[in-house]
Amino acid sequence: MNNSKHLNSLSCPRCGGMIQIPEGFPIVKCPFCDLRSVIQGEKGIPRYQVPVHVSKEAALQSWGKFLSSTFKITRNTRSRSKLADAFLVFVPYWNINGHGLGWGFGKKRVGSGDNQRYVPKEIRVSEELFWNSAACDVSEFGVNHVKIDDRPTYPFDQSDLHRSGLVFEPIGSCTETLKLANQAFEKHLNERIRLDKQTQLFVRIVKPRLSLVYYPLWIIRYTVQGRAFQVVVDGFSGEVIYGKAPGSITYRAAALVLGMAFGSFIAIDGPAFILKFGENLNLIFILVLILIGIGLMVFGWRIFRYSEHYEYHRYKAQWLGPGKLNLGLPQEARELIETARKIGLFRK
Repeated sequence: MNNSKHLNSLSCPRCGGMIQIPEGFPIVKCPFCDLRSVIQGEKGIPRYQVPVHVSKEAALQSWGKFLSSTFKITRNTRSRSKLADAFLVFVPYWNINGHGLGWGFGKKRVGSGDNQRYVPKEIRVSEELFWNSAACDVSEFGVNHVKIDDRPTYPFDQSDLHRSGLVFEPIGSCTETLKLANQAFEKHLNERIRLDKQTQLFVRIVKPRLSLVYYPLWIIRYTVQGRAFQVVVDGFSGEVIYGKAPGSITYRAAALVLGMAFGSFIAIDGPAFILKFGENLNLIFILVLILIGIGLMVFGWRIFRYSEHYEYHRYKAQWLGPGKLNLGLPQEARELIETARKIGLFRK
């Protein structure tokens, strides 16, 4: 503690002595009366950094594996590609975690046929939620979300990061970030609480904590026959989290031919066969066949049209947390007792 950088000093509330505040210590002890105090700043956002565990050579190996990882990428891309540049960047991400609580009251449909009925149901949800988003413009890299919740973090050391790579500065408002995170949390909890007839819904986010985490990313730029592409490798795990490569012409042509062939067969030959040999004409079924056939043809054409470049996103959707679903046990117990009475296990 003696080697720590002292940021400020405060007066002890008991004896009035001056207490030095070491950087990064939320609890300080008065050297005169041994009173411990909790320090909480009114301004400022905690900053952390994720360590770099992947070397440049390992990142280049991940890049090579990515180029041969799927049939949607042109064959021999790995051998024909030329490395243009590879460098390390530290991108700041807003990281918010909190405890989400949700209560849903309503009715759920049980049984089938004549025995179908609605029974009262209470659903409670309790989850630890995580949310993160880039704190700067990352459209150039294509990585708006990363996985932070299970990564080790260390106090932010600006000089150390600048020695290792290119460091981006955060922009935007933390108030707006908290608002977006709360909206994402509430939407997630609403999806977890599903009832056939919902009467009341309560959602609360308890103690959301905001921090700024600098995450290491290896940016690898390469060319294939004069066309420039880019791959982003996770600087901690070594996996490719974003990549762009030339699309396979064989895959595009096969998707177009097969989509048109199967689509036309279902949309044209299927209804023609039913009209010729069917005894009872079902116009709705014929219409469904036509729509399925048209859908297959459109699907094949879209693959052919928009797959000139293969683009990969590791984190397309935001993963909010593992979650845990808790059912209201008192209501479940009442339903179990009522069912047992109906089948005659015991009398009322």
